[in-house]
Amino acid sequence: MKEIVCKLLVIGAGPGGYVCAIRAGQLGIDTVIVEESKPGGTCLNVGCIPSKALIHAAEEFAVVRRMAAGRSPIGIRVGDAAIDLAKTIGWKDGIVGRLTSGVSTLLHKANVKIVHGRAAFRDGKTVEVETETGAQIIRADTVVIATGSEPVDLASLPFGGRVISSTEALSLKDLPEKLVVVGGGYIGLELGTAFAKMGSEVTVVEAMPQILPQYDADLVRPVLRKLGELGIHVLTGAKAKGLSGDGNALFVEAADSQEQQLPADRILVTVGRKPKTAGSGLEELDLDRSGPYLRIDERCRTSMRGIYAIGDVTGEPMLAHRAMAQGEMVAEIVAGRKRAWDKRCIPAVCFTDPEIVTAGLSPGEARAQGYEIRVGQFPFSANGRAMTMHSDEGFVRVVARADTNLVLGLQAVGAGVSELSATFAHAMEMGARLEDIAGTIHAHPTRSEAIQEAALKALGHALHI
Repeated sequence: MKEIVCKLLVIGAGPGGYVCAIRAGQLGIDTVIVEESKPGGTCLNVGCIPSKALIHAAEEFAVVRRMAAGRSPIGIRVGDAAIDLAKTIGWKDGIVGRLTSGVSTLLHKANVKIVHGRAAFRDGKTVEVETETGAQIIRADTVVIATGSEPVDLASLPFGGRVISSTEALSLKDLPEKLVVVGGGYIGLELGTAFAKMGSEVTVVEAMPQILPQYDADLVRPVLRKLGELGIHVLTGAKAKGLSGDGNALFVEAADSQEQQLPADRILVTVGRKPKTAGSGLEELDLDRSGPYLRIDERCRTSMRGIYAIGDVTGEPMLAHRAMAQGEMVAEIVAGRKRAWDKRCIPAVCFTDPEIVTAGLSPGEARAQGYEIRVGQFPFSANGRAMTMHSDEGFVRVVARADTNLVLGLQAVGAGVSELSATFAHAMEMGARLEDIAGTIHAHPTRSEAIQEAALKALGHALHI
């Protein structure tokens, strides 16, 4: 049995794991990374990147369909529109391939040794990896667990056949005529919207009273309106009970306790994700947990000395950029640098139509924490650039302390607002006040002017509304 000895072992080559390994390699640390699949993890292979490719393709097709139907407000007409989903998926797979091979190149450039296979702990410093050529032992001074997460299924709707997870949804070669999405969170709505734009008849089943329950009603309202325009049927306060006898429909208990039967070619279950730890041997270590997740401190240390954990395996928020930031920090800690998690916010984006972006506290969250606040909100319907792009739904909102004008949070809903996420996070990290945002010249005509206008409104003197 082969044996490798190293300074740092990273288990999992997702966004957190590969960033940790690359940074460690740059710092001269002898590093090994183990990955059972392709580098890039869920995000690059079956999550963030492929879903955004599909969302983009769906939007392009929807625009062409409107033109073909003579419903383009800007006067463009084209012939009949059609989509070859298999070709679209091939294009998406090409993007994924370029990015995953790029990660491998970066790891090699940083002198990180890559071992392909599944790692299982023998003890706190030793793992056994099942590779194609047999078992391999790796001993390390420090271990980073970055195994990520996987979709949660329902006891009444186990994955298989017509019941699929987001992973299978991103590889369908044929467009389902009728798609039922169980779970009205961001994953379900992003994919459900994309399939509706490509021509599927989509129904969303959500157990909570509101879709996207992590966001306030003002942010969700424009999304709900768009779902209606796309013909997507939304059932809130409803529970999926199981398949019909012939497997061709989903039984649903509606909010009024009445049972409905929803015909479906595919049933997409997006009710959450869970830490991916099966077969990892973590039970041998008896690490402290927070529910199903590994408990960590402000330096991503677990309860066992020399073992760190980053990314989805540590719980919410399950975001690739959080994992990347954790990975970079842990690599520097292992190298002897003084680091600790001190981020003021982690921006979050929902790639629905329209998009939602948040950073920091919402008005309700700020009030719940005892702050007296000022709130400024500016609609894109008064923004020139949004009008010229025929996408003026939504708004930008800023939340600040009433006594000092310190910005506590920024939110937006609208077309393309995901690109405001860095500006929002930067303002939070720099400790910006309303005067800082209002006093910064924003280029005209751009959507970002709405940020300045929201700050001006919070100060009591908006200029363009």
